[in-house]
Amino acid sequence: MAMQMGFRWYGEGNDGISLSDIKQIPGVTSIVWALHHKQPGEVWEKEEIAEVQKQLAPYGFNMDVVESVNVHDDIKVGLPTRDQYIENYKQTIRNLKEFGVKVICYNFMPVFDWTRTDLFHPLPDGSTALYYEKSKIQDDPKEMANYILNNLNGLTFPGWEPERMARLDELFEMYRPVTKEKLWENLKYFLEAIMPVCEECDIKMAIHQDDPPWDIFGLPRLLVDEASIDRFLTMVDNPYNCLTLCSGSLGANPDNDIASIVRKHCDRIAFAHIRNVKHFENGDFTEASHRDCDGDTHILDIVKAYHDCGYEGYIRPDHGRHLWGEGPGTCRPGYGLYDRALGIMYIWGIWDMLDKLDGNKQ
Repeated sequence: MAMQMGFRWYGEGNDGISLSDIKQIPGVTSIVWALHHKQPGEVWEKEEIAEVQKQLAPYGFNMDVVESVNVHDDIKVGLPTRDQYIENYKQTIRNLKEFGVKVICYNFMPVFDWTRTDLFHPLPDGSTALYYEKSKIQDDPKEMANYILNNLNGLTFPGWEPERMARLDELFEMYRPVTKEKLWENLKYFLEAIMPVCEECDIKMAIHQDDPPWDIFGLPRLLVDEASIDRFLTMVDNPYNCLTLCSGSLGANPDNDIASIVRKHCDRIAFAHIRNVKHFENGDFTEASHRDCDGDTHILDIVKAYHDCGYEGYIRPDHGRHLWGEGPGTCRPGYGLYDRALGIMYIWGIWDMLDKLDGNKQ
């Protein structure tokens, strides 16, 4: 059995890409979905989940992977109210089980889910891509937050809900006393509380690495390199405590050897994001096509590592460039149709060739 290919979809009426478009991409069996109207801490009700199942059914897609069931700030900060929000999270897990969900992708990043300074940065080939300009990430997070909110053109993005961003000062004040060690403690508390429900429901929690993988605006980041991933997996050493291994998030730091991490922890990777990053000497980086030579992430080595390990988990192309007329107002930044489809075909090409070479060896 090979890896299982997925495609992230933001839902009917919330995504310009249709399920019939996705159906035409070879080898896609999973729709990576979420209830994007839900706020962190709210229970995902069965009726709402059933609606998504009804939309996917005619196309034969499974809904095995959810991205993202966002974690409430009170849990991350460690407030007394966290226990009620953890109970809500457990109920969501139980509800998802009834629809065959196998993996929940989530993150534990304070305030910002991801950080970029340009959502449609021009590339030499005429396409555009997400871009991180180091010099712009200085003291004032509001400038960056306002830029992103003003350029989403009415589209939603998990972690960038306008209602939440309107409370930016309050959020920073909330996190002020939360040191890196305290954040680790709060993550452990959350995971230990929900693991029994994950076991009971046979659903893996798969944490996404911090993006970018370093502290920003004085906010601590936890999952940034091999050592922190080692710590995370041993801290709650349970087969249901897993990774969403994101080559792009880790790859923003050129010192990270992602293929090595794959080989070390393949049995704990429930979900894989594959995308490519190109670095510049001044610390800036841009996202690039999935082709190995277009970036510095070593996509060939990463896919080979998954193949060598006999990976049978879920995988999806992550952020792509915006191509062929895609741009502000026509697609979500990083989530156009064409480059992600090209990325899927590139990943399958590598995988199929490795299968063939293995067959020839036998």
